[in-house]
Amino acid sequence: MSDPKTLGLVGGVLVLLCIATVIVQVLRKRADSGLDTAVIETFRRRVRSWWVLCTLLAAAFFIGSIATVVLFGLISFWALREFITLTPTRPGDHRTLFWVFFLCTPAQFVLVGMNLYGIYSVLIPVYAFLLIPARIAISDDSKRFLERTAKIQAGLLICVYCLSYAPALLTLKLPGDQAGANARLLFFFVLIVQLSDALQYAWAQIPNKHVIAPTISPTRTWEGLLGGTASVTLIGAALWWATPFQDSAWWMAAAMSAVISVMGFAGGFTMSAIKRDRGVKDYGTLVEGHGGVLDRIDSICFAAPVFFHFTRFWLEVNKAAPPG
Repeated sequence: MSDPKTLGLVGGVLVLLCIATVIVQVLRKRADSGLDTAVIETFRRRVRSWWVLCTLLAAAFFIGSIATVVLFGLISFWALREFITLTPTRPGDHRTLFWVFFLCTPAQFVLVGMNLYGIYSVLIPVYAFLLIPARIAISDDSKRFLERTAKIQAGLLICVYCLSYAPALLTLKLPGDQAGANARLLFFFVLIVQLSDALQYAWAQIPNKHVIAPTISPTRTWEGLLGGTASVTLIGAALWWATPFQDSAWWMAAAMSAVISVMGFAGGFTMSAIKRDRGVKDYGTLVEGHGGVLDRIDSICFAAPVFFHFTRFWLEVNKAAPPG
């Protein structure tokens, strides 16, 4: 966090958040602005959640990479709790959930912190996924066995495995070993995800919009997806200096931003479908008016593993390519 580029990126985001906060407060006080009050309130909640997320992330950066991994581990634990709480469990699941929460979840982030990619990349989708059905079967309760098993596996996959790839960005060996480059890459990723969510919502407010799936999410439209993705692609291109893609200039950062936007959209859409299935509006009520932790990080969960592996693949290819 001591290098000028990282400080400039984080400081710039904080300044923009200050400006956004002032604008939202002014619009709330002006009832004659002609804007939909529901839209203004939605942006106000988003700005407040961004303040919390960016402040925690910046503080963790200043403390060190271990603190950042711990932060994401705590967020993951709480998100998994919200996911599991959303659907009923049976007594036969409780011991399995104990192992999921107090062994698999912390082990995943410990391995990420130790940069043991060969282990943490398979720990959950192989070993934990085999442990879960076996342990539930031992409980001698076959009622809705497949449904119960799938629910726990889905929660562990989304809330723990996928999210762990966000702090895993800190472990990538970037070209040049620039100070703060990994922290800057993680901050760039989170920033693009959050901007994508906001811009997709903004573009979805235009007239004559086409809703993708009204039953799942009446606010998500094709205009929002295309407009938001195009917008963050341009923003990502402008922020190419904050990524390890300098040798490929702006187009690689732009392409990565487009991928983040599409995957973030897929994450929000998928988690909305789960909420509709369970008949709830939010995953939790940790912060009044903001829903739960999982409501705020659903896009990050889906985008993190794809962005990590695309970046890792680019680094490997770039490393293997002959100079010149």
